[in-house]
Amino acid sequence: KICPSLPLCGARSAEGGAMPLNFGPTLEGDIERVLLGKDELQRKCEELGAAISKDFAGRDPLVVGVLSGAAVFMADLVRCIDIQCELDFIAVSSYGKSAVSGDLQFKKDVSADLRGRHVIVVEDIVDTGKTLKAVGEAFAERGVASFAICTLLDKKARRTADIEIKYIGFDCPDEFVIGYGIDYAERYRNLPYVAALKRSVYE
Repeated sequence: KICPSLPLCGARSAEGGAMPLNFGPTLEGDIERVLLGKDELQRKCEELGAAISKDFAGRDPLVVGVLSGAAVFMADLVRCIDIQCELDFIAVSSYGKSAVSGDLQFKKDVSADLRGRHVIVVEDIVDTGKTLKAVGEAFAERGVASFAICTLLDKKARRTADIEIKYIGFDCPDEFVIGYGIDYAERYRNLPYVAALKRSVYE
């Protein structure tokens, strides 16, 4: 999910072939090393939550998590926001090289009316930024008052879309990362930290 040579989804390669699934008998046995521990992640959530609380005071933001990767991060983040806010989720896919709003498919859409709302979209990892750019365009068409992005990990080296990320947790390590909501083939999301996956699992 992180290294440029690796696929973004984990279960299938860029050519459409099946990815290796060499899972060990335990979660911990598949981990190369822990990159971001529980305490470090909690401190970052507190820092980001304080910044969001200050910036959006009196605006009752709508915090929208991108499923499924952002779910764990968002759960911790919103508990560090001390102003009124509402929660919602989306699941999206984008198609084509341009990844504009017309190429966007909402597998799950927000339940809230976005007109006049201040929206904060929460992601686990931002790499190319194409999908989030398309989400921003789609939400703008629905009349949002403002649109901000908060990500746990930022992979600037892979950025191709012109987007602004207002809240960044950490620069993304040059590793195949898992844990804290981030998966490989839908596994490892339940690890309480961010870790590097052993190459033997996916090669």
